[in-house]
Order: sequence, then C-alpha cells, then structure tokens
Amino acid sequence: MQIKNSVALVTGANRGIGAEFVRQLKARGASKVYAASRTAGTAEGSEGVEQVVLDVTDDAQIRAVTVPAGDVDLLINNAGIASGAELLSGDIDTVRHELETNLFGVLKLTRAFAPVLAANGGGAILNVLSAVSWLTARGASSYAMSKAAAWSLTDATRLELADQGTQVVGLHVALVDTDMTAELDAPKSSPTTVVAAALDGIEAGATEVVADELTARIKTSLGLSPAERYAS
Repeated sequence: MQIKNSVALVTGANRGIGAEFVRQLKARGASKVYAASRTAGTAEGSEGVEQVVLDVTDDAQIRAVTVPAGDVDLLINNAGIASGAELLSGDIDTVRHELETNLFGVLKLTRAFAPVLAANGGGAILNVLSAVSWLTARGASSYAMSKAAAWSLTDATRLELADQGTQVVGLHVALVDTDMTAELDAPKSSPTTVVAAALDGIEAGATEVVADELTARIKTSLGLSPAERYAS
C-alpha cells in the first residue's frame, strides 16, 4: 500500500521509533495519524495528528479506540517494553507483563483492527519486532521470548488475514538509538533510518524488513545448529 493519503494508527507514539513513525508518515503524505500513547498529551502533535490515550494491555481502551479510529487502513504495532528480566531468575510478574505488552498487546490490537482494515480495503499492519526474535541474549531473555512469539504471531496474522487483502509486515531491527537503549554502549541505528526502511517496505509490498546489517547476519545464522549460532 501507499503511505500517501493513508490513515495510520501508531502505538507507543510518544517517543523513539513511534514518534519517528508519526513524523515520517506525515512527511510522506498520510492524511491522518492517530498517535497513541499511555498518557494524554505525550504523543507528538501537529496538523493531521490526533493524540489517543491507549495502553495496549487495557482491553477497554483498545475497544474504545476503534470507534474514533474507524478510518484506519495502516496499523503500526510499535509499543513495547524491555524489562531486562531473565526468564529463570527474574520476577515472574515482570516476565508476564512483558508478554502482555509485547505479544498480547499486538494480538489484541490486531484482532480489534482487523475488521476495520477489511472495511477500508485491506490496508496493512506493521509489527516492530527485533533481532532477538532470532537470537536471544543474557539480560534480555524475557524480552527475546516476547519478540520471538510476536514474530510467530506476525506470520500467523499474515496467513489469517490474507483473504481480506491485508499486508502484514515484520520489522526486525537490532539496537536503535532511543531512550530504551540509552544505557547500552553498543552500535545503534538511527530511528530515522529504521522507520524509513519500514515505510519503504510497506510501500514495496514487503512482508519482512530487516533494517540493519547485524540483524541481517543474525537471520543468515538461523540454518545453523544452536551451538554454532551462539558461538558465532
């Protein structure tokens, strides 16, 4: 689909990648962008941008947002958290909340907006995933599990929504220079570059966007045994 004249809803739109999605969608000619975040007034505001209060773990808020946003034909599931919890030693409620946000939040938004997208011609969904969908790491095992599950969800969604003509895109990316990664001393991609690649992919009809070289290398290792992948 084309971004120009589209109507998009972006979750987690108050900062980082989400705020950059809002900016670039408008720059590319989207007619309206619903900028959704958990706190009123924190998402970027400009002409054609409507701020929406939305916690992706709140069922009532998800149901409510489909009413004013009934014209959406592009859903960008960007909201996410990274707790740093380990699966075996971390607090189980923290792990559960990460899954509720990064996996079930995406699922619930997709279920809520699938009929909206169908009514508006099919449209597209983009899910912001991660390089750790494919290669977990100590200090991020809970996050990696949630993103690996979200990758599977993305593929399942693509199959289930094929008949209504909805394009479903997975965006895989390693570290991005945002507040979430501010304390990590490692190479990072810019939000500008990542979002541009994602929107180019949507417009090109892609089903997957691999946004940086590290993520591309990790993907090529999937055919190796676990011992080989984690030794490389």
